[in-house]
Amino acid sequence: MLKRKILGQLEEWTLHKRKKCLVLQGARQTGKTYAVEHFAEEKYDELLEINFKQTPSLKEVFEGDLTVEKMVLALRFRFPEKKILPGKTLIFLDEIQECEEAITSLKFWALDDQYDVIASGSLLGIDYKRASSYPVGYVDYITLYGLDFEEFLWGMGIADDLIESLRGYLRDKKEIPKAVHTQMMDYFRLYVATGGMPEVVQIYMDTKDFREVDRVQKSLLQGYQYDIAHYAAADEKVKAEKCYLTLSRQLLDKENHKFQYKEIEQGARAQKYFASIEWLLRADMVHLCKLVTSLQYDLADYAREDFFRAYTTDLSLLIAMRDFSLKQYIVENTLTGNTKGGLYECAVADALIKKGYDLYFYKNETQKKELDFLIQRDGQVILVEVKSGNTKATSLSRTMIKEKQIPYAYKFVDGNIGESEAGILTLPLYMVAFI
Repeated sequence: MLKRKILGQLEEWTLHKRKKCLVLQGARQTGKTYAVEHFAEEKYDELLEINFKQTPSLKEVFEGDLTVEKMVLALRFRFPEKKILPGKTLIFLDEIQECEEAITSLKFWALDDQYDVIASGSLLGIDYKRASSYPVGYVDYITLYGLDFEEFLWGMGIADDLIESLRGYLRDKKEIPKAVHTQMMDYFRLYVATGGMPEVVQIYMDTKDFREVDRVQKSLLQGYQYDIAHYAAADEKVKAEKCYLTLSRQLLDKENHKFQYKEIEQGARAQKYFASIEWLLRADMVHLCKLVTSLQYDLADYAREDFFRAYTTDLSLLIAMRDFSLKQYIVENTLTGNTKGGLYECAVADALIKKGYDLYFYKNETQKKELDFLIQRDGQVILVEVKSGNTKATSLSRTMIKEKQIPYAYKFVDGNIGESEAGILTLPLYMVAFI
């Protein structure tokens, strides 16, 4: 059983929900249903789970008047074995995008405030089949991603005190003992090869067989392609799938990781495909890292909509787009060139996204300056550089000397902890999980 941080967030919601339901959102197969079921088992007397995709007939419960009394009565007739008691029963509306009226009903569950109600479903449905009366102001949101590196370590059996010791090295800026560092890099490469999708991590834990890992990864990728075919408008289906499947070439085959439409087809233009990228973004199938024209806070004010990098929502999906041999090269640490650099950049981006950061990057051709990532914390801009080895970061050093408003920067390397005079903290790649 995989330990997930989301369980703590769910408990926090029950303590402070204040007349609100919860929408647990995120990409498909990130473990939303599993998390709610496990949480209910620990905290409630019973769980009433309604899956609108699995049992479409349950949509009838939400037809007509949406009073809580009427809905509970209908549910009790449909589930006579359930007591459905306030404070004792968790009501879970899964795949809610399949029932618009159920989305609308969240307002009335919240106003009544007797029952704890969690809804879940892909962002595809919630955004693209929006209910006529969406319950704005009556729901809280939590986004669930695949496992981050710390959760992966839990799955590998690494105890909390050992993980806390890594945080201690980070706090003290002390070099990590070589034996520990070597083992952690091995775990990190293993994590990159499997990705964070729960089913993939679980199959590795159960079998230690990368052929099985590959099978599950490719099955998940096919599921995402099915979602595009199922939810996208007819004129977007083919274009959105082409954009999505080109991400591995965009990120692993080129030195410049800016999304380029020519990688989709010869002569392709933004005018034809930008709407497809927007669709993938709203469907929670990609995350964008936008170019900014200034290093000042707030970065969103300086972001360009037409110049970006696009990342998959989990490394599992990116790895599934490549041949099986990529996993072998990752684990054996024999990657070279653009693929190695691109993959570690994706791994750091994946970690930052899972920590809740919006990502930006900076590039100035005239000054020959490029910064991998910019994030924001406490009203300040923080720079992040990624190196597949442990080489110099000239642009980063020059920027830290010139831009006095930037308090510090992270440089993630295939090496140990170190610090430069320019305020750059050098960290092993796996430490991105703990900043």
